Amino acid sequence: MFTQDGGRVSDSAQRTADHRPYFFLSYAHTPRYGAGGPDPDMWVEKLFRDLCGHVMAMTDLPAGAPAGFMDREIRSGEGWSERLGEVLANCRVFVPLFSRRYFASEMCGKEWYAFAQRAIYHQAKSNRLAEAIVPALWIPVPPEELPGPAERLQFNHQALGDRYATDGLYGLIKLRIFSDEYEAAVYELAKRIVSVADSTRIASGSPVDYRHAPSAFGRPGGPRPMHLTIAAPTRHDLPEGRAPDYYGKQSQDWNPYYPDSARPLAYTAQDLVRSLDYQATVSSFDHEAPPDPGAPPARPEILLVDRWALADDERCARLAAFDAEPRPWVGLVVAWNREDPQSRMSEAQLIERLERTMPHQMRQGRPACRIAARGVFTMESFGQILPEVVESAAQEYLKNAAVFPPAPPSGASRPTRFRLTGPMAGGGTPRPAPNPSHTEPDAEDTDDGQS
Repeated sequence: MFTQDGGRVSDSAQRTADHRPYFFLSYAHTPRYGAGGPDPDMWVEKLFRDLCGHVMAMTDLPAGAPAGFMDREIRSGEGWSERLGEVLANCRVFVPLFSRRYFASEMCGKEWYAFAQRAIYHQAKSNRLAEAIVPALWIPVPPEELPGPAERLQFNHQALGDRYATDGLYGLIKLRIFSDEYEAAVYELAKRIVSVADSTRIASGSPVDYRHAPSAFGRPGGPRPMHLTIAAPTRHDLPEGRAPDYYGKQSQDWNPYYPDSARPLAYTAQDLVRSLDYQATVSSFDHEAPPDPGAPPARPEILLVDRWALADDERCARLAAFDAEPRPWVGLVVAWNREDPQSRMSEAQLIERLERTMPHQMRQGRPACRIAARGVFTMESFGQILPEVVESAAQEYLKNAAVFPPAPPSGASRPTRFRLTGPMAGGGTPRPAPNPSHTEPDAEDTDDGQS
């Protein structure tokens, strides 16, 4: 490309100027040891400044543009949550500093979730992975102590040096004998940040309300189960006149937010649920056996419904039978794209049919659950409301799961406490059976189990 006076425009100039921070450094604030002691986070600030220096040298950021962002303020007062939300919505790469204190921090879990949500949206819109989280070891953490979202990251820490992998950046920065290892590790980390930022080019998003954001680290005890059931037609059983663009060979291929989204909603929802440290599975409502109305719940569930699915009388009857028994551990989410002209024209009659078919599910639960049942119109809104529905379903499951008394101790006449049965008992989660029809790469995480 050439300018009007015949000069050549560089490749970088052809791109819209992008002065967003290259990285957000997420770390756990360490409390001072003793009154008046030194600031324990001064070493994190040194790391941040060293990374910024390398990033400025490796990129064409202009003077004054921030290379990175680090929260050095006390997390209180006016505007701090808005500022964090704004930066997390715009930075290119998220750099969490791993340590036991980090994964015990709810604030750090909120930061992780806010950024991970952007990466999930990016994949939904482009159908391409956006692995824009670059972890760094501050204090190495045993693999078995990592929450699910951290455990699933594909990152070779050994590539930053053997001493870094065993002692972390804190060990290298505190001991002068490891100064060379520290410089090498920070340089390689900066290279990785720039490479990931330039290759993923993750788009900016809408700021998350940081005060009410969920944590990506879940709760102690490991990932909890959460099942996603899809009630939607396939291309082979669409109502007469319904466009096939939003459907595929199976119910799980339903993509209500097409063309804004290039990926089926089931797998976007699965990623969002996993980002909350749940073990998420997916199946089709059409392929499930009717649940036993007298049986206790086996797991919390989210039922994703396409209103067009009720145009089939048989499916409509099965949904009505499902609704006839109270199931507060099942959260209903109705994804509905008002930009779809057919859906917009038929909205009134389809709403009326859903309300007649599933009155209990439409009205149960927290306010967020009732909002989700009335219709979620965009993918961004879906991502914002889903965590609240997931949390409600999980809480109701804990209230309604069966309990059984453990064997009494020797000499005791009766048990002294109860525990849950089902997938949450004993701290372990049985591996779901694979679904051979699942076309996504993580096929082992889907099933056709009973709802």
